[in-house]
Amino acid sequence: MNQEANPFHVVGAGIEIGNLCPAYRRLIDEADVLVGGERLLRPFPDATGRRIFLKPPLGEALQEAEGCRQRGMKVVLLADGDPGYFGIGQRMVRTFGRGKVLLYPNVTVLQAAAARLKLSWEEIKAVSLHGRNDCTELYDALTGHRYVGVYTDQRNTPAAIAASARDRAGEAFVMHILENLGLPEERIHSLSLHAAAEGAFSELNFVLLERTLEPQVELTLGTEDHRFLHTGGMITKRPIRAAGLAALHLLPGQVVWDLGSGSGSVALEASLLARRGRILAVEKDPERAGHIRENVRRTGALCVEVVQAAMPQGLSDLPAPDRVFIGGGLGRDGSLLRTVLERLKPGGRIVLHMVLLGSLHRAIEVCREHGLQPEIEQLQVSASEPLARDLRLRPLNPVFIVTIATE
Repeated sequence: MNQEANPFHVVGAGIEIGNLCPAYRRLIDEADVLVGGERLLRPFPDATGRRIFLKPPLGEALQEAEGCRQRGMKVVLLADGDPGYFGIGQRMVRTFGRGKVLLYPNVTVLQAAAARLKLSWEEIKAVSLHGRNDCTELYDALTGHRYVGVYTDQRNTPAAIAASARDRAGEAFVMHILENLGLPEERIHSLSLHAAAEGAFSELNFVLLERTLEPQVELTLGTEDHRFLHTGGMITKRPIRAAGLAALHLLPGQVVWDLGSGSGSVALEASLLARRGRILAVEKDPERAGHIRENVRRTGALCVEVVQAAMPQGLSDLPAPDRVFIGGGLGRDGSLLRTVLERLKPGGRIVLHMVLLGSLHRAIEVCREHGLQPEIEQLQVSASEPLARDLRLRPLNPVFIVTIATE
């Protein structure tokens, strides 16, 4: 890597800004231009350099700093914690290139929080909700980790995060809220999600969620049907579910729709394959939607989002899908499949399960309208049951599995 002669110096302020090491303090004192948020610049009233205040959006201030650097001025940017760990360091590298940036590490908020709570910080999965409009990354982290650290912002406050997590997980987590770390006003609160959702906290905070109740059901591919809450047999049976999930070709990070979700069994197991993705279980019946929410809580698959809505009209506000599973029928006119094909991302896949020949015929017609050739398989499964001190095989309804792949 070629390092330019006059790079940006991005200095991590750490937790206790007044205790910077001499080398870092010398950089600040010698700066021609000092860049940072007002809170970070305030402790250095004696620094003589010109000041550029960082405020969102950051682009204009950073370009002003780049102009100063190009004119040969020494530019020092102050960052929270460690600039390379959920900090501005990577933004600087992406914007200006590695050769124009030097990063100076310091203690991260995560490290300080782990020390205060006497935890091994390498066990903590950290996510940032700074500037995010949804909590998908948080839910994915909560699904697979005991400790999750969260960088917050004015929208994603501790109270908002607690309320969101409580809605999906019940009281399975304790929330540790660390306010004003390294300052005289430092406070640490360890609260239930209910109590945290009702609280008000300093804007300068870090949150750590600790799972205290393990999921009641260990979710795996091929989870037994009776482990899911459902009524009236409204569940995709285990062997049929396995075939449908295989046909979907699920990948991490994808948006998945499970339409007519029933018990949510397909969406829940899909979450094991489409990690870091967004899994939407759409169900119009209030009782069944309640069952899905309870199954999410019991399995800990918190990345599954329940959408109670009629179809196809209820799909208009959902993010465009990469994969769609339809197990609840197409309706009389095929309008649901047409709507899904209109919303599906390029290269997407749709998998339909159906038992009626009329539904199969409608699916084929809609595919022909769109110039698509579906792949059709029929799956016949028999399950053992006791009979006369022995076993017999009881056949289940044959199911058509229709796979539609788009380019």
